[in-house]
Amino acid sequence: MKRYIIGATLTMLTGAGAQAQVTLSAEGPTPGSSILTTVMTLGELAASTGIANFQIQDGQTLTDSLLNVARGTTDVAPVPLVAPFMLSRGAGPYANVGAEQGTELVNDVRALFTFGFGAIGLYSYDSSAVDGWHALEGRRVLNGPPSGGALANARAMIQLIAGLEDGSGYTGIQANWGQVGNMFADGTGEAAVLPIYLPADERITQASAAGAITLYSVPRDAYESEAFQNYLASPGTAGFMVPLADIPTQSGLTISSDDEYWRSPMSTGAIVVNASMSDEMAGALTRLMLDNVDTFKNRAPYMRYVNLGHVDLEFTGMCGNVPLTYHPAAVVAWEEAGYTVPDCAKP
Repeated sequence: MKRYIIGATLTMLTGAGAQAQVTLSAEGPTPGSSILTTVMTLGELAASTGIANFQIQDGQTLTDSLLNVARGTTDVAPVPLVAPFMLSRGAGPYANVGAEQGTELVNDVRALFTFGFGAIGLYSYDSSAVDGWHALEGRRVLNGPPSGGALANARAMIQLIAGLEDGSGYTGIQANWGQVGNMFADGTGEAAVLPIYLPADERITQASAAGAITLYSVPRDAYESEAFQNYLASPGTAGFMVPLADIPTQSGLTISSDDEYWRSPMSTGAIVVNASMSDEMAGALTRLMLDNVDTFKNRAPYMRYVNLGHVDLEFTGMCGNVPLTYHPAAVVAWEEAGYTVPDCAKP
């Protein structure tokens, strides 16, 4: 894990006229993801404009980050939107918290803006016995960290598409994000069902040095089924379709689909802060994103596909069973920029 201190040095290098005096603590997962890229970019923009210095700790489990923000020990963090849903019910990684306390904690958290945490897909080496969703039965499948949204999504997808349950239909292998790449490359997992980016992220690109890899789209029939569409409407999930022709080709990587489209779920998440954050700070951080969407998109090729700068429910995953609303100052910032924030997402 690393701690990134984004502040005075960056401010001087960018020639900003104002020196940020406020220091905000922030968290994120491992590098090479839209999640940490978004947090890092927000921190750099905040420092360069004199709004705040960011101290960012990477390698964090985001379900824990939600608790840290709710309890006021972390100022800014990205969280998958399924996490507030689970916390409010005392479910999954929050079973020891309980529904009553979990609901109280969720009420102490507010969103600034949402974005896509990545598509979810199946991939394997071409030399593997796994050559598609139909071939997962009895295999060892890397499906995420020991707890959290990634694991829940991977298990749900495999059950919906292949009709298999973890532990009986296949052997799910859980590992922290920093270990997943090595465990895939050394064959510990014969396949992986994990968050991915298009074009592929660093984890898959590095793994392809050991052999050709194929990414498998969700089969069209499965994607269009009533059960899968209901899953896409579940907390923290949205549908994701992109023409294969729009995805840059990558050496050592093949994308397999029924037709000319990639189909998969997209995990949705938000940059969240404690409800007590001042209107001045929450509004300023929200405006930074709205004023610099292109800067975020240009940080990495996959950032073009993460739906930054959207407030419509079809992109954000807010409302419904997600008990998270925007910070009041974030609502003001969005509306000043000409967006209509859905009433169900307002505090």
